[in-house]
Amino acid sequence: MAAKGEPIPGGLNRRKSSTPHYQTFPTPPPKSRGRPPTSPTSSSGQGSHTNPPNYDGAADQDHQNSPLPKKQLAMLAVIALAEQTALNSISPYLPEMTSTFPEVDVGQIGLYVGTIASSFALAQFATNFFWGWLSDRIGRKPVVMLGTILTAACFIAFGFCKTLWQAIVVQALMGLVNGNQGVISTCLGEITDRSNQSKAFVYLPVIYGIGGITGPALGGLLVFQNNPFKKGKKNPYPYLLPNLFSATILLIDLVLTGFLLEESLEEARDLPPLKKRVESLFSWLWQFTGSARHPAYLRHQVHHNSSPRVDGIVGEDTEDETTDNESETQTLFSMPEMFSNNNHHLTSKEIFSRDTILLLGTYLVFQLSNISFNSLYPIFASAPEPTGRMLSPEEIGLSLSFAGIVTIVFQVGIFGKLREKMGNKRTYRAGLFLFFLSMMMMPWVGHRSSHPPSAKVWLWIELGFVLLVKTVAAVGGLTSALLLVSLRIMIIYGFQR
Repeated sequence: MAAKGEPIPGGLNRRKSSTPHYQTFPTPPPKSRGRPPTSPTSSSGQGSHTNPPNYDGAADQDHQNSPLPKKQLAMLAVIALAEQTALNSISPYLPEMTSTFPEVDVGQIGLYVGTIASSFALAQFATNFFWGWLSDRIGRKPVVMLGTILTAACFIAFGFCKTLWQAIVVQALMGLVNGNQGVISTCLGEITDRSNQSKAFVYLPVIYGIGGITGPALGGLLVFQNNPFKKGKKNPYPYLLPNLFSATILLIDLVLTGFLLEESLEEARDLPPLKKRVESLFSWLWQFTGSARHPAYLRHQVHHNSSPRVDGIVGEDTEDETTDNESETQTLFSMPEMFSNNNHHLTSKEIFSRDTILLLGTYLVFQLSNISFNSLYPIFASAPEPTGRMLSPEEIGLSLSFAGIVTIVFQVGIFGKLREKMGNKRTYRAGLFLFFLSMMMMPWVGHRSSHPPSAKVWLWIELGFVLLVKTVAAVGGLTSALLLVSLRIMIIYGFQR
């Protein structure tokens, strides 16, 4: 650890995590993510009470704005764009792909599409806390890289799926290994401070919007039912090409992340190099899955817990084990320096306060609405009339790309001004209400064959309007929710404005 005033090792002029940014204490802020000093006093000698950030405010005007770390923001944008492009490429062809599975009843395609999509979401929910826990200990960068390469492998496997159970298993695996969205949001919060955080978080949904353009277009346009290399013959894997393209994008993202992304977790600067951490992680996984008789990650604990004899001499077996297996004990879980140390813990009462529970509860409703709409729309659009609107995968992909364009225009040109006038809470509430409106309006979209020849034009006008309302709800609500969560974290850790 570099001493105070010395440059950061490695010559990297990188920004620290969000913890040291709020230097409002009379003593230096803590180096870990634990609670701040319990009895700070102001220069005027008054109490230690902190003023929580204002949820409705856009930015704190009492602090001078810090410059945005543009290079690292650009790298995070590349990671988010690659993942959003890949993940959004599935929805345009998923209903058609599901209908080709031999065990699927055509009248219940919606049920099976929902099962496939839910397997991904449920698996991702089950491992989100694990990826967050792991990133707190070995750093953000190795977790992002590991998630990226494993997600790319799952995309390749998904392109070869020929049965329903294969698709469900692969999507579940994809959800298990993909926790990058939460880690990227954490990185974004760590490389910014409160004076520029709102600007950075406003542009995150823009990246999602671009991914909402490129992903559906990729998935809809690269599906080939006929073999492109042998004309007149049916393609045995019509959905392989968009998956291979998505995997290629993720692999390029992996290379760029390895060379250009800087570690944002401050404690990770004290850890061994990334290569050594990755080697130790795979060594531990090998021993754990292989059911090693004497795994190295437990020997360190045996050495420390070994009791001396009555005469004060350590047992001979322990000494031999220490000398003979000293190199083997240097694994991920046996080396104290392999993990960042954080001896400060917040109580559950401090974390799960009334405001936190309300925010998490409403965010659950928000994400449920967003994911439900995203899953139901391709099913509704592809189903035959009168239940659906009988759109092809190409048309579904183009309509979702239109929603992505709306996302960018709204986020860049309109949302910032609205948020300044309305505040985070009101824009968040407006997003939830607009979700309700978009879901109520979707069943009333006209049919293609109702009043020819203008029926198709009206179909696209009505469909575009509903997608516009939904997109505005998702963009505004997501940005406001991210800012509210970030501000809530500041309050939990006791930072002042």
